[in-house]
Amino acid sequence: MKGSVIALDHYKGRMAAAHIVDGRLEDLLIEPPEQVTLPGAIFRAICDRPLKGQGGMMLRLPDGETGFLRQGKGLKPGQSILVQVTGFAEDGKAVPVTQKLLFKSRFAIVTPDAPGINVSRAIRDDEERVRLLDIAHEVMDGADEGLILRSIAATGADDEIADDIAQMLELSRTVRADAKGQVPELLLDGADPHHQAWREWATPDQLDDGEGSFDRHGVVDLISETRSVRVPLPGGAFAYVEPTHALVAVDVNTGGDSSPAAGLKANIATAQALPRALRCRGLGGQIIIDFAPSPKKDRRQIEQALRAAFRADGIETSLVGWTTLGNFELQRKRERMSLRACLEGLK
Repeated sequence: MKGSVIALDHYKGRMAAAHIVDGRLEDLLIEPPEQVTLPGAIFRAICDRPLKGQGGMMLRLPDGETGFLRQGKGLKPGQSILVQVTGFAEDGKAVPVTQKLLFKSRFAIVTPDAPGINVSRAIRDDEERVRLLDIAHEVMDGADEGLILRSIAATGADDEIADDIAQMLELSRTVRADAKGQVPELLLDGADPHHQAWREWATPDQLDDGEGSFDRHGVVDLISETRSVRVPLPGGAFAYVEPTHALVAVDVNTGGDSSPAAGLKANIATAQALPRALRCRGLGGQIIIDFAPSPKKDRRQIEQALRAAFRADGIETSLVGWTTLGNFELQRKRERMSLRACLEGLK
């Protein structure tokens, strides 16, 4: 099927959302197990103990959970602070948090700790930027909080954008009013897959949120393909994307193509497909790519393809560079639980 579809349904009893473009799974969100803390959640946390030499602080969260704040300078044990979860905790590790709160909606992000009004650089039309700034200044008049208007705001009507900003502003003030207290407490839960899809994905050609939407659009089969470590590429090439405890290993193969340019073609195809493959599988952390053999002179072209592909991806990724062995290293933020861990134990 041509065009874009967003399907909202349940997968193996868990809330899920799928973004399909031209019959291909472009993004996938599946609700993690109940006991997992969602990124974006805001807690009143209690400082527990500093980590000497690291500058961090261990925190007490509700239900006996532990949080880790990387920048803990000036904090004292017993002090209550507001923190927001930045990613999923690895097995046996504390929940990563930050004191820089973001109240994010579809069109706007309220930033209590960063004053000023900004418009996404992706919006380049001057008239559109002026329109959005006028709306923002009217709603934020006299506010101490900061605001970021997201790129999708360019598609919104004036009243929709104004309402979105006002709601996030009110939410930020309500949450921050609960900062004081000696008991850890969840003040704002993270977004579930359906809310996250509404917030993060562009308006599709078709939205199907009725029961059975995954069956109607073949999402179950697409998820089964995504659970495989093998990623097919154009021209018969393929790559293996395999998570280990330490890193994600990517191995590129040319398949049956034995032409002189086979390695370069497979490597560029991998660079273009890799953000989607990682995104749909929920993979992050250290990523090592073992590209197919190709001359050193091709490295710049491969790196350019990687940069272009990840520039369009919504998850923060740093391209570290080439190793002595000729592999390429990436560092990707762990914003999602891996698909394997999310579905572990489900039939």
